[in-house]
Amino acid sequence: MSDAVSIRDLLQRLEDAMNSRELDLLDDIVAQDFVRHCQATPDFDVRSREDFKDFLRSNTASFPDNVQTFVQIVENGDRAGIWVTYEGTQQGPLGPIPPTGRKVSFDFGGIFRVQDGKLAELWVTWDNMTIMGQLGQLPG
Repeated sequence: MSDAVSIRDLLQRLEDAMNSRELDLLDDIVAQDFVRHCQATPDFDVRSREDFKDFLRSNTASFPDNVQTFVQIVENGDRAGIWVTYEGTQQGPLGPIPPTGRKVSFDFGGIFRVQDGKLAELWVTWDNMTIMGQLGQLPG
C-alpha cells in the first residue's frame, strides 16, 4: 500500500475502536461509503460508515461484553485478510432470540479493501450454526 498508513495500522485501530466502543474513531479509518458484504447477516445492509456503526451498536446491544481479537492479518496490495476470534455473552435479543445469558466464542474470516487510506469494503463470513449451538438454539 503506497499510502503513509498501513493496512495493518488501520485494522489495529479498527480492533481498538470496536473493543473500546469508541465508534467515533471509525471516522478517521473507515470510508464514508464503506460497504460490508456478509451472507450470514442478510438483514444488515451496510452501505456506509454510519450503517457500519449501527451494525456494531446492534451487535453490542446483543453482546455488551464482546471482544474481537484479530488473530491473523495477511496483507496483499490494497487488501488484507483477517482471522478473528469473537467472544461475548448474549445479554440482549439477537433477532428473534431472547437473551440467553450464554457465552459464545467463535472464529470468523474476512477480507478488507483499502482505498484512499481508509477501509472501504469488507467481505466477512462465519458459521451461524456454531453460534446458534452455543446459544442453545439447536435441537439436542
